[in-house]
Amino acid sequence: MSHLPEMVYVLCSLTAFVCVVLLLRSYARTGVRLLLWAGICFVGLTFENVILFVDKVVIDDVDLAAWRNGAALIGLLFLLYGLIWEARAA
Repeated sequence: MSHLPEMVYVLCSLTAFVCVVLLLRSYARTGVRLLLWAGICFVGLTFENVILFVDKVVIDDVDLAAWRNGAALIGLLFLLYGLIWEARAA
């Protein structure tokens, strides 16, 4: 049996987490608030990918699609708020 889907889920989660680390580290260094909002967005996207892994690999009989979509929505709402906030501040 191929473990390719599981590896893709894990790699997507790790990639999103690396984006969180890089964005928040860059925010700490420069203080550009848009980096903070993008980092928070990627926190939500990381949770989405982790929930996807749990949904498809760990718990096979329960559908966690609503939780996945909720995590992604919350992350994207933070980014949208940050974009609007920065546009008003400029």
